[in-house]
Amino acid sequence: MWKRLGLIRQGKLGLLRFVRLRGSPEEIAKGLALGIFIGMTTTFGIQMVLAVFFAMLLRENKLAAILGVWISNPVTAPFIYALEYEAGRSMLGLERVRLPDEFTFSALKTLGWDVLAPLWIGSLVCGLICGALCFALTLRTIPSVRAMRIPRWPRRPRKG
Repeated sequence: MWKRLGLIRQGKLGLLRFVRLRGSPEEIAKGLALGIFIGMTTTFGIQMVLAVFFAMLLRENKLAAILGVWISNPVTAPFIYALEYEAGRSMLGLERVRLPDEFTFSALKTLGWDVLAPLWIGSLVCGLICGALCFALTLRTIPSVRAMRIPRWPRRPRKG
């Protein structure tokens, strides 16, 4: 029966691996919050390298930082970046960007800054908010989950 529920089993194993990370709950929460913050920025492609670098620099949990970076993956990135662009655009009081009538270098250069400035501002603000929420939730959750006794999966009887 449990073989058919592979996704549930993988979720349970992932939770167990996360809870069993070495370090205090505060170190793990800080590493995860750092990873979430970096994952929310527009550094797609080098986020893991940045997460490990800053986790080593700040002496936080490197594996938790790498796990946090995966908040932005190919499935979630378009939604995250669209939200961040809209947040940054509204904070800066800018109009939505429209495609230029002619594609010259100067038009594309202006278009790039009109998109990048709101995206960076929005990503920093969203990253700070999500990182702080993640830190608070993880710090409260890890001790209680570590104290839980999670039962083993039922094993099939061996033939023979």
